[in-house]
Amino acid sequence: MRASIVSFVVSIPSLALALPTGDAEYLREIVPRRIHPRCGPVSAYYGQTPADWINNNVDSWFDDWWNAHLSNITAGGSGFAGVWGLWAIGNPDWTCRDDGSDSNCDFDPCDNRVLNEKGDDIREAYYVLESITRLHSYFTGLSEAFEVSAIFAALSKDSWATTFYKDKDVKSVAVLREILNAVGAIIGIGSAFAGLAGSGAGAAGSALSALFTGGVGAAALLIGQHQDDTFEKSADLGGILGQIVIGAMKSYTSANNILMAGGNYDNTGDIRTYTHGGLFVDFPGVDKNGVINAMSNLLIGQAVNALWRTQKVFILGGGACGDNQGIGSGPQAASVCRDNKAWYLYYWQENDVVSTTSHQWGWVNPPPGSDQLGQGEYVGVTIQDVINSSLDSYNVAGYNYTADTAAQRAQSALESQWANPGAQGPSWEGTFTIPVCDISSIIGANLYDGQFILQDYGHDSRPVWCGPICSNSADQTKAFIAAAQMTNFQSPKHLCPHGSAPY
Repeated sequence: MRASIVSFVVSIPSLALALPTGDAEYLREIVPRRIHPRCGPVSAYYGQTPADWINNNVDSWFDDWWNAHLSNITAGGSGFAGVWGLWAIGNPDWTCRDDGSDSNCDFDPCDNRVLNEKGDDIREAYYVLESITRLHSYFTGLSEAFEVSAIFAALSKDSWATTFYKDKDVKSVAVLREILNAVGAIIGIGSAFAGLAGSGAGAAGSALSALFTGGVGAAALLIGQHQDDTFEKSADLGGILGQIVIGAMKSYTSANNILMAGGNYDNTGDIRTYTHGGLFVDFPGVDKNGVINAMSNLLIGQAVNALWRTQKVFILGGGACGDNQGIGSGPQAASVCRDNKAWYLYYWQENDVVSTTSHQWGWVNPPPGSDQLGQGEYVGVTIQDVINSSLDSYNVAGYNYTADTAAQRAQSALESQWANPGAQGPSWEGTFTIPVCDISSIIGANLYDGQFILQDYGHDSRPVWCGPICSNSADQTKAFIAAAQMTNFQSPKHLCPHGSAPY
């Protein structure tokens, strides 16, 4: 009797409510198993990774699909996303536009008949669908991350100039321009860093390069609007940086709609470039706090660097860690031991009052504001970041590490994947370009007062440089002196015999 009831009710489900309680409970147990099909064959490809994308040659497959449907993509109307949506999931209204909708890029692969009937194309179609949807989430995530309050809170310090700037001369206009020159590369680094949250970039170097270039291009439009600004009030610097970052990121997210329409964004490529190598096939979403922290720390580092570069701030080192080589001893609290060599961060503070004592020659101290790094508002930037970044910059380009160098090196690192600048943070090369003098070549050279080449910090600490202290080269020493804002500065050589200091 029960079997006949079940057969009848399955045919006419609405009558289940009229069944006796026992039979209704029995139906609730078995009917779901009989009227809901299992997930289609697409489920065999869940858990996708960039390696799956690469191993199945999805880039070539996507190129072939694109070329076969190019006339429809370029015909206007729904553009790429609509043409793809109709072909892959039977939905011509699948736009993936950034228009405020929370559902225009959704899809349910499990029960989608069109997708599950693609036969040999199911895997590739599914991977591309996931990549498109997750690329869309990347752009919307960036937009949400760079809300005004978040970035201004990170950058709008009340003490920029008074903390890191103590020079006698006002150089704010030049300083701001130096900072702005570097902002484009930082925004590009942040854009790429936001896209590196998946299980691994694999062969996605060209996609990362596109993310970087897109961010740089968006920044350039905003930077030009601020080239004549100054920061007479110390908080203005953070405000200007905040405006540029927010404006650039908002501009950059417009790339979403261009790519979904089938366009080429700012000469970086169409959507195939951005999905190349499976970069987004398992992208979990933008780590908003992580991106904000990474970019704000890089921007803070660049700002501090630009302020310090107008003053007598420099790095001296190259001797053994622990010193004791007859050339003096540096400040251990502001040092890095790297490759068994010690490097020290200095600021030659000029005497600001009339004096006839030895203090008239100034003394070496920590750079202005360096005691604030690694804590409080500046917790994300450390003295070690300053030294390591500057050493890498010096090793790449000497005293001429420019904004162009920074952009080229960051793009190379992302495209060839030899480094992740965003993850490295403010220790990344080019964040700091403090002039470096390598004194390793003059150890044992018996220079006059050579035991005072390195000095610890203090009011009575005045290094003595009587000779070609940098790489044992007069030209290199002159270049260092100029880069460290010490041209015609007599203090390092005031005790030297006539003619012994070649600068």
